[in-house]
Amino acid sequence: MLKLVEPELSEYSGVWPKDPAVPATKLTAALAPQLAIPIKFEYTNGVVGKVFAPEEVSTLVLNIYRGILNILQLNIKKTHKVYDLQEVGTQGVCKTLYSISEDARIENILLTKTRDLSNCQERLNKDIGLAYTEKCDKCQEETKNLRGTTTLSYTLKPVADAVMILKADVNELIQFSPFSEANGAAQMRTKQSLEFLEIQKEPIPSIKAEYRHRGSLKYEFSNELLQTPLQLIKIRDAPAQVAEVLKHLATYNTEDVHENAPLKFLELVQLLRVARYEDLEMYWNQYKKMSPHRHWFLDTIPATGTFAALRFIKERFMAEEISIAEAAQALVTAVHMVTADPEVIKLFESLVNSDKVVENPLLREVVFLGYGTMINKYCNNTVDCPVELIKPIQQRLSDAIAKNEEKNIILYIKVLGNAGHPSSFKSLTKIMPIHGTAAASLPMTIHVEAIKALRNIAKRESRMVQELALQLYMDKALHPELRMLSCIVLFETSPSVGLVTTVANSVKTEENLQVASFTYSHMKSLSRSPATIHPDVAAACSTAMKILGPKLDRLSLRYSKAVHVDLYNSSLTVGAAATAFYINDAATFMPKSFVAKTKGFIAGSTAEVLEIGANIEGLQELILKNPALSESTDRITKMKRVIKALSEWRSLPTSKPLASVYVKFFGQEIGFANIDKPMIDKAVEFGKELPIQEYGREALKALLLSGINFHYAKPVLAAEMRRILPTVAGIPMELSLYSAAVAAASVEIKPNTSPRLPEDFDAKTLLETDIELEAEIRPSVAMDTYAVMGLNTDIFQAALVARAKVHSVMPAKMAARLNIKEGDFKLEALPVDVPENITSMNVTTFAVARNIEEPLVERITPLLPTKVLMSTSNRTRSSKLVSTLNSMSASSELLPMEEEDEEPIPEYKVRRFAKKYCAKHVGVGLKACFKFASQNGASIRDIVLYKLAGSHNFSFSVTPIEGEVVERLEMEVKVGAKAAERLVKRINLSEEEITEEGGPVLVKLNKILSSRRNSSSSSSSSSSSSSQSRSSRSSSSSSSSSSSSSSRSSRKIDLAARTNSSSSSSSRRSRSSSSSSSSSSSSSSSSSSSSSSSSSSSSRRVNSTNSSRSSTRTSSASSIASLFSASSSSSSSSGSRSEQVMEKFQRLHKKQLASGRSASSIEAIYKEKKYLGEEEATVAVILRAVKADKRMVGYQLGFYLDKPNARVQIIVANISSDSNWRICADAVVLSKYKVTTKISWGEQCKKYSTNVTGETGIVSSSPAARLRVSWERLPSALKRYGKMVNKYVPVKILSDLIHIKRENSTRNISVIAVATSDKTIDIITKTPMSSVYNVTMRLPMSMPIDEIKGLSPFDEVIDKIHFMVSKAFAAECSFVEDTLYTFNNRSYKNKMPSSCYQVAAQDCTDELKFMVLLRKDSSEQHHINVKISEIDIDMFPKDDNVTVKVNEMEIPPTSLPYRHPTASIEIRQSGEGLAVFAPSHGLQEVYFDRKTWRIKVADWMKGKTCGLCGKADGEIRQEYHTPNGRVAKNSVSFAHSWILPAESCRDASECRLKLESVQLEKQLTIQGEDSTCFSVEPVPRCLPGCLPVKTTPVTVGFSCLASDPQTSVFDRSVDLRQTTQAHLACSCNAKCS
Repeated sequence: MLKLVEPELSEYSGVWPKDPAVPATKLTAALAPQLAIPIKFEYTNGVVGKVFAPEEVSTLVLNIYRGILNILQLNIKKTHKVYDLQEVGTQGVCKTLYSISEDARIENILLTKTRDLSNCQERLNKDIGLAYTEKCDKCQEETKNLRGTTTLSYTLKPVADAVMILKADVNELIQFSPFSEANGAAQMRTKQSLEFLEIQKEPIPSIKAEYRHRGSLKYEFSNELLQTPLQLIKIRDAPAQVAEVLKHLATYNTEDVHENAPLKFLELVQLLRVARYEDLEMYWNQYKKMSPHRHWFLDTIPATGTFAALRFIKERFMAEEISIAEAAQALVTAVHMVTADPEVIKLFESLVNSDKVVENPLLREVVFLGYGTMINKYCNNTVDCPVELIKPIQQRLSDAIAKNEEKNIILYIKVLGNAGHPSSFKSLTKIMPIHGTAAASLPMTIHVEAIKALRNIAKRESRMVQELALQLYMDKALHPELRMLSCIVLFETSPSVGLVTTVANSVKTEENLQVASFTYSHMKSLSRSPATIHPDVAAACSTAMKILGPKLDRLSLRYSKAVHVDLYNSSLTVGAAATAFYINDAATFMPKSFVAKTKGFIAGSTAEVLEIGANIEGLQELILKNPALSESTDRITKMKRVIKALSEWRSLPTSKPLASVYVKFFGQEIGFANIDKPMIDKAVEFGKELPIQEYGREALKALLLSGINFHYAKPVLAAEMRRILPTVAGIPMELSLYSAAVAAASVEIKPNTSPRLPEDFDAKTLLETDIELEAEIRPSVAMDTYAVMGLNTDIFQAALVARAKVHSVMPAKMAARLNIKEGDFKLEALPVDVPENITSMNVTTFAVARNIEEPLVERITPLLPTKVLMSTSNRTRSSKLVSTLNSMSASSELLPMEEEDEEPIPEYKVRRFAKKYCAKHVGVGLKACFKFASQNGASIRDIVLYKLAGSHNFSFSVTPIEGEVVERLEMEVKVGAKAAERLVKRINLSEEEITEEGGPVLVKLNKILSSRRNSSSSSSSSSSSSSQSRSSRSSSSSSSSSSSSSSRSSRKIDLAARTNSSSSSSSRRSRSSSSSSSSSSSSSSSSSSSSSSSSSSSSRRVNSTNSSRSSTRTSSASSIASLFSASSSSSSSSGSRSEQVMEKFQRLHKKQLASGRSASSIEAIYKEKKYLGEEEATVAVILRAVKADKRMVGYQLGFYLDKPNARVQIIVANISSDSNWRICADAVVLSKYKVTTKISWGEQCKKYSTNVTGETGIVSSSPAARLRVSWERLPSALKRYGKMVNKYVPVKILSDLIHIKRENSTRNISVIAVATSDKTIDIITKTPMSSVYNVTMRLPMSMPIDEIKGLSPFDEVIDKIHFMVSKAFAAECSFVEDTLYTFNNRSYKNKMPSSCYQVAAQDCTDELKFMVLLRKDSSEQHHINVKISEIDIDMFPKDDNVTVKVNEMEIPPTSLPYRHPTASIEIRQSGEGLAVFAPSHGLQEVYFDRKTWRIKVADWMKGKTCGLCGKADGEIRQEYHTPNGRVAKNSVSFAHSWILPAESCRDASECRLKLESVQLEKQLTIQGEDSTCFSVEPVPRCLPGCLPVKTTPVTVGFSCLASDPQTSVFDRSVDLRQTTQAHLACSCNAKCS
């Protein structure tokens, strides 16, 4: 029996050891009745057994008794002096080291036992909010974030057959560091002392209470799980306290969020957390009709995370007292906040079976996914996770598979994936696409989800999942997407080096480039991330990179990729990682699917924070495909009759047009959506039925008649992560992180209309109404974050707290006015009440002590007071400064202070830091300031933890500038003929004077000086014009004669002509004499550059001034130079296919001038009228600030339009009376091929100027565009910034621009872009130093060159856009000079059979949208047949032309273009031949002339075609797919397999071939049996009665068997390959059948 005599509790709050402890008399009195009751316990051979106590003794007090009994626990071995064992204690079963020695002088035994709390067989602790986190093994290798050790020292005295404990001292240290241990740690120390005094023979008085078994020595958790360590609430009258908190939240968070709102929200969470279900019902009945209270109550209920809260949500939804939206929101939050247990899981199971939930798709998804999440959370905290929990879903999955319910199957798989239960592995294996199983026939979307679901199971059973993932990955018959998903799963199981090496060797021989590219990039990314990836996996991937080599790096972005990037700081143990998977399976422009996920690392733990995945496989097809295609059964039947002759033809699987997206939070899927065509059709139909116009009209009426007044607030418990573990004294210690936020928004809009609108106004009335709206918006947010370490019970708390408070209010008040009739629009920013700080953040660290008997008293001690007291002794610094830098000490009794602590302690100054950064703008009259002040302990020890300790303040404020107060900011827009009337400052550029709106004095002065201004204007204009022409000539001369320094680099071209010094100086004088303001488009002489097409994208610079260069090189330089000189002749040179002749830039603008345009240049237009007048002003924009003294500052913009000359002038001016700063921009469209612009700015637009001219033309018959920029003077800041950029990003062109003056160069730069093909552009840049840079860019898409030339088919705008989009990414197959180039750009010689059709390209899905057939007649002429929609199109040569027939009806050339009456199909002449266009059917273009043909298919058809042109999937290693899906080994056999054979000699066509399996002439002996061999690939042979007249050898595979098998010969495996003869042309006799 153990009884406490006169127990006392004291509370310590202050700086240790200076401040005294304060007796907690009220708390002692409250606990005295319990502490007076003795407890009973079993004690045998030094081991404490069962503990007994009455029910009146609370769990907390009993735990304190256990802390004392823990001292009595001794496992003494008489035969050992030093030994260790796993010993039971208050904190669990931990490794304990015993050390025994004897003191011979006093005959005492000294025993010391040390318990390692980091090495426990069973460590008692409770985790809350950590279900989704995982231990980071790599992070914990070098440092441990949580360590603990307990040392018990005994002095024992032998007596008789036992020992007596004379004295026992206990010292426990638990330290936690969010960083590495070198950066400091917070410590929790516990001391106990037990000393033998005397033996009293007085019996302990008996207690009448009934003693019950209350457990063992192990700590028992109690109400601390419900008690937050942030505040100690004594619940006296729960309903009144809840009412008070709700009233505070509803009252003080309407306009702005109160800064204490998060703490009040947490208080409400705690009050509702201890409430029973009946209490919640009572609160609900009280507040459900009170709008703000109802909102706050429903937002708080899920955050409590209790079973009662979850049951409340369920019952209220079933009773239809909350809406579907409210229920869904509450359930999503509750799923992640509620602690999972069997009771909660049963409640979710009842929701899963509820009809009301099943009827609503949104709720059904939330509940089912939440059910899986609950099982996952429960299993994470339980060693044995019952299989029965997940069985209902497994049974549902089996039933759904039997009924073929695809949507239900996908949902149940996702639930199993969330749960991650190992027993689900078998259920998922049954639906895996394993060869030979029934599951292989299931839709691929199901296979995709099944593989993804393995990821959570792999966290528990990695080996089991690893084997299946490897099996799926190595199955090369599997779809590439499934193999890539298997690769993702495989590497998440931490594979061994041997397994990774196996995968690497597989990639070396991988035929599918999508899989090879994905696996290679995945391993490459992982090899670079040893800090955040398992180190063994990173090392294995690094080895794999050496095996593979870099060749797979060359694959373009159209092949699947995996990218992993991370950042980890081992000192702070903080990091983040991001991974993206880009999955494609047909090298299309848009990927099939992609996944992006993020992972966080902090304090030795890791969590998968967010994952977003999307599948957009069918989105492009859904948008661009003709929706009526699938409905045409006649077309499909007709095409199937054509292809039935193909040997064993098998269609590709038709993918349903589908887009899907899912979101995972902390590894749990919280929502997903599948979008298919039926859903879109349903949505469109629903939208038509919905009175959207009526809703819009009502909303507009509400806005314009009564206005809007709206308030909304939303609380969020963003984080609640807690770890509770007992100390040796039996008192619970807690490590926790809380983060709560409250956001609010207040919107008020007041309307004012003139004339006042009637109640039933229509839209036309608004055109005659002046509308004014005044709006005030006040968004605000308050957020509190707490990090706590210390004691937390329901009666007292003592903890170290780091608190961060953020409060932000950003109000805005605006007024808008709109008058449509007058063309007026005005927007004003009005003054608004702004708090002192718009945003503030305060971070403080302090120690706090509370007890339940004084709940309103918080004893707070700042961690860093004004004077920091610290001992010089390292021993004292580490052991005595407990409350200064560590948490409070806890003890089972008050320990006396030691005398040495009273020694004088030297003082250390606290490091203070304060900074203020301000920026002001006089124009708007505001000053913005950022303030930062810090007081920390870095002076004590310069490590991270000490730097964070103390107080830190951040604030951002916006205040008016004294003396420059602004009343309002205005933006005014005036559109129309009277726009000039709104301009504040009248500017007449022709007179170079400024007229400001004002009184009559200015008007009279204007009249007096008008004649003088007019005369000066005319002379100035003529002078300027002549100056411009001189400048043009001199600039041209300078450009052709300036010389620049030569370079020996082989990549530089110096185009400067060799001239004498006099011409150079002359050109310089000519430039200097021209006026800076007269630079005009005349600098149209500034040249641009073009370049020859290059096979690579590298930049080239060549120096032509070196005399040692060959004549060929000089000729090439001259050829490029001719692009920039109007007088130079073009030169040409022959080269390979990648080289082209660069000729002179031919301007199309001149050709149009010949057709009658009056103004050939901007000079001619300037001569007619240099500046536009007020009558031509069409738009006026004024941006101004109105000061308190009514002064106005700001800018105005005038937009002037001269329609006859296609000319625009824009003038921006400062409206201040003392400023003449302006920007003048003048643009003229000289023709549809050329536009020129002059921009000048500065004082009266005279300080700086530049000219920009853009025009189109032709270079070597290729369309080109030229951009020229010339200038007289530019701000020096541009050069300064250019140097800064060039310093970090060195670019030669930029370097040339920086050194213009140094090299005495021209002041212009020109760029020519030449479209050498649909997918290549040559960009040639000429710098002021006469250097030319040529870059060839290869584009991932085709440019609409023909469309630019006006040659695009279709007349409707939608059809044109459809055609251009489809063409940009189309795949092309062509036939040139007996060589066929496939869609994948692989070439082979095709020896075509005589008169027999071959399938060139077709839609290989069951839809059969199109088919293109190719035939060569007896005269070696090609014929093309296109089957599309309901028509047959034949194109063939006739009389040196190409003729077309549609459904056997010849279309004369005069009737072209032919357009299908219903479908988007067009036939037109194109070049020397004809072209068929049908992009909405997947067939972009079929072109045919006498010598060549080409076929283009739309991007969304890639991977779905077949025929001679291939699948267009980018898989060049698997190019030769035969009709039955087999990959042929050579092009001849491949081409023969696509022949359409004749049925008999009576066929109308002249084809006399059939496809058959030929027998090998010789017999072979295989496995001791004579076997006959037949070809497994079809070989063309003449029909019976015909003889071959033309043959070709072909190598095919043969299968050899002793007897005839039941299976088709074309499905057999290949035993050997032999060469046989294939027939190409036949001669038949009359007996031919």
